[in-house]
Amino acid sequence: MTVSTAEAPPFAPGTVPAPGYEVLAHLARTGWLDVYDAWSEERACRCVVKALRPDHRGEEGPAERLLREGRWLSRFTHPHLVRGYETFEAPEPLVVLETLTGETLDHLVHRLRRRPAATDVALLGTQLCSAVHYLHRQGLLHLDIKPSNVVVERGHTKVLDLSLARPPGPAPTGIGTCCYLSPEQARGEPLTAAADVWGIGITLFEVACGELPSGDHEPCTETGDRFPRSQESAPPVASRRRLPAALAAAVDACLRSAPPARPTLTELAAALGSVRPSTRRRRG
Repeated sequence: MTVSTAEAPPFAPGTVPAPGYEVLAHLARTGWLDVYDAWSEERACRCVVKALRPDHRGEEGPAERLLREGRWLSRFTHPHLVRGYETFEAPEPLVVLETLTGETLDHLVHRLRRRPAATDVALLGTQLCSAVHYLHRQGLLHLDIKPSNVVVERGHTKVLDLSLARPPGPAPTGIGTCCYLSPEQARGEPLTAAADVWGIGITLFEVACGELPSGDHEPCTETGDRFPRSQESAPPVASRRRLPAALAAAVDACLRSAPPARPTLTELAAALGSVRPSTRRRRG
């Protein structure tokens, strides 16, 4: 019998969920996970622990998703991906990650009174391209690139959450987050690297304009038609904000409806790089 959320409180401070780790505070509860601020005895530092919610313990699907993400992040090494420390299967499945300072793009977008500079948007995009390129080289699509899965501190970006990552190919209809889905994700078509290019593009659109292409300031919710606004190309970013032509063209290209019409990650990174100030020193 499933225990209700009200009857399944998270770990209390002082709990030792796995040897060498002590819970300091409960940070967040998602649909199937609890996230904790914890202390690592071995490292003498704080860390983040992701564990199944008590009412989802014993469920094979969520446990495997969590453990799979932990194994990947503990093996992967990239400056723009959150680092995994350890993965435990017992006494309960949990994953230990590095603690990140800074804030999510989702929080930043809603906090800022002014929109970020175009060069900052372009730099963000190049860093996202770098992280996603690495994932693709590992044989995985992220499939959930969005502002709440990106942390930024002093211009340095880190991508979070590989819980939906999977190899290219067939995928369930609607995998991802509503209003950030590429059209092919919404339709349940086979997925390629172009799905993550869409994710980068819609993230840059929201950061640059302060809202989603749909015009919402908050992500939409599913309707009876399921993800209706993910079925078409997005409006041009120039309809919401004036940007350098190269940056506007790059964002618009990411959000073309047909996957083959979108740029590759290499092409996108080159286009975004052309927006950034030159770092070359002048001769003479």
